[in-house]
Amino acid sequence: MNRRLFGVIGHVDHGKTALVRALTGTDTDRLAEEKRRGISIALGFAHLRDGDTEIDLVDMPGHERFVRTMIAGATGLDAVLLVVDAAEGIRPQTVEHIDVAALLGLRRAVVAISKADRADPAPAARAAAALAAAAGLAAPPPIPTSAVTGLGLEALRAALFATETDPRPEDGLPWLPIDRAFAVAGFGTVVTGTLRRGTLSVGDEVVLLPDATPVRVRGLQVHGAAVAEAQPGSRVAVNLRGIEAAALTRGQALARPATLPPASWLSVQLRSVRGAPPLRTGLPVRLLFGSAEVEARLRLLDRDELAPGSAAPAQLRCPDPVCVPTGEACILRLPAPIGTVAGGRVLETGDRRLRRHDAAVIARLARLATGERSAILAAELAEAGTAGRPVAALARLAGMAPDRLAAALPAMTAQAVGDHAVAGESFAALLERLPALLAARRVPPTTEGLATLLRPVAAPVLQAALRRLTAAGRIRLEGGAWHAVRPDQDRARRSREGALAAEIAEMLRRGGLSPPAPEEIAAARPEARRVIEALRQAGIIVATYDRVQKRHILFHRDAVAAARRTLAPLLATPPGLLVKEAGAVLGISRKYSVPLLEYFDAVQFTRRSGDRRQLMRPEDA
Repeated sequence: MNRRLFGVIGHVDHGKTALVRALTGTDTDRLAEEKRRGISIALGFAHLRDGDTEIDLVDMPGHERFVRTMIAGATGLDAVLLVVDAAEGIRPQTVEHIDVAALLGLRRAVVAISKADRADPAPAARAAAALAAAAGLAAPPPIPTSAVTGLGLEALRAALFATETDPRPEDGLPWLPIDRAFAVAGFGTVVTGTLRRGTLSVGDEVVLLPDATPVRVRGLQVHGAAVAEAQPGSRVAVNLRGIEAAALTRGQALARPATLPPASWLSVQLRSVRGAPPLRTGLPVRLLFGSAEVEARLRLLDRDELAPGSAAPAQLRCPDPVCVPTGEACILRLPAPIGTVAGGRVLETGDRRLRRHDAAVIARLARLATGERSAILAAELAEAGTAGRPVAALARLAGMAPDRLAAALPAMTAQAVGDHAVAGESFAALLERLPALLAARRVPPTTEGLATLLRPVAAPVLQAALRRLTAAGRIRLEGGAWHAVRPDQDRARRSREGALAAEIAEMLRRGGLSPPAPEEIAAARPEARRVIEALRQAGIIVATYDRVQKRHILFHRDAVAAARRTLAPLLATPPGLLVKEAGAVLGISRKYSVPLLEYFDAVQFTRRSGDRRQLMRPEDA
């Protein structure tokens, strides 16, 4: 289904609701107060359908007191239907509504001149066309209409269906700002809103922002019909399980868990309206996005004052952290005198205050404001080098789900490494640099040492590079340290170490149960410790430890086996052997008998009973 979302905008009493009713048969003034007062005070909804194209119409209040309600409905639109009274022409809220549409980045409009049966529509049509063009809204010629006589309704309908809108990307990041919440008997809590991005399905686990309250999607309706899945751009009613309607307020939103963390700082690209006063850094403003309205303070980054009609990078400091996807439009209004003064798009969210008048900061924000998503991500990764960027942070910057981002990385010659992403060029450079770095080091570094030498490098990126190079046979890990593999030198080293291993094994074999100390064996032999560890892992020597004297003793396995054979029948005879008795039988001092017997305890050849050892398994006697 091809869906388009039009906002119906214009000054109060210009006939927006009557025109929507004439077009669709739906009266969007659903509240008793709206009936009594004869004006819209809340968002109203209607729709049209022609074949596989469906148009949602959001009827917005035109009175100046309800502009914030109008803005809540305007965020997320594809285009606007501007309604101008043939007799009254352009009025204050006409201008403010058009300003809001332009600030939100809308570029397409259809213009209807209402009540054309009562006055000449030509002057209003000329003024409306000029106003739309000045705001950058592309529109066909204004259409004279009458909700009473039916004049122009078919032409207006055709113009709406002929308006081409940009497809909404399916980025896997659903976000539904809530504009209504109520309880339905037999169903429970229901919220409504425009699904701005992503899809929602029955059974989805979602959270209510900004408090991250977990809830479940119990049911979905689009235009009163139950659906299993709602598509981006749809007006959706969501039946929620896990919360009472009384706990919900306008301004909350539904999203997937852990995708939109609270942020105190929003980096934005702002443009002020032509009639706004100069906006200075530090100015308190009302920030509107989605269906939320919060306090914020303006912080311009490249100047001290934003002139009317100008654009600039800025940050907005929110005393109460907010949850908003990047790429979303926002509006700034002054608390007094009340009025819309600026708007723009959220470029990045976080908890970091950026430096003002910093060329690098300003250049980066310009890239975020004007670049394509893939170009932005590629530049971020290239700038990060081997430090990479967390996939979750990149996903938030791109306004997409982390799994979608990971799948998109190969197209940018980048890759996911654990929870990080790294540019392919940076990773390839690291693969070349590591063996050369190791070859030049006189003292082989540990993994932690390498991380220090290569700083900044992300731990997952370094680990991936080490695994890749090890598998390729270009580096090796020995004794906790990394070495470059050099075939000629390694062959010579293996030969030397093989000869040394045979020498040490023979030395220990001859030493029997009174072997030389490890320090004597390793003296003047830098590689001896590595060789001893290799002999231990091969089971040729047995390493024991005297916990009292805090010293290591190495025995050859043949000596240990002989000791077992000698002691077994004596240990099997009650009451067993004291340490000094075992030492006397073996002809060794306590220095060797204590660690040997403790080793026998550890391998469950003996068990200790008081001061004596007994055979653990009599069958070994």
